[in-house]
Amino acid sequence: MFDKIAVMGDADLILPFKALGLKVYTPRDIWEAKDILRKLEKEGVALCLIHHRFLEPLKKEIHELEKKFCPVIAGFSDYREASDLLKRKMKDLSIRATGSDSLARGKDKK
Repeated sequence: MFDKIAVMGDADLILPFKALGLKVYTPRDIWEAKDILRKLEKEGVALCLIHHRFLEPLKKEIHELEKKFCPVIAGFSDYREASDLLKRKMKDLSIRATGSDSLARGKDKK
């Protein structure tokens, strides 16, 4: 049964989530992050929030998980840097959904 929420990112950012009862993962490198993603389904994780710096390197693995009902993978950003990866992902989703990136463009870009 899928009943857990997990967070993957840097220890200094996500360890407070452990106090809230969430499962936390702090991979040392991208290979460890890939192993964690492979194990999410077996561990009963329904939702995994992944820090945006892992989104692009784990794109293939995340795409494979998107074909399944659970776990749902969602990216998050923090205060430390801009979220260009999330913007690109939203632009890609907008293009796939509507055929245009007009939903993801800022007001100043035409």
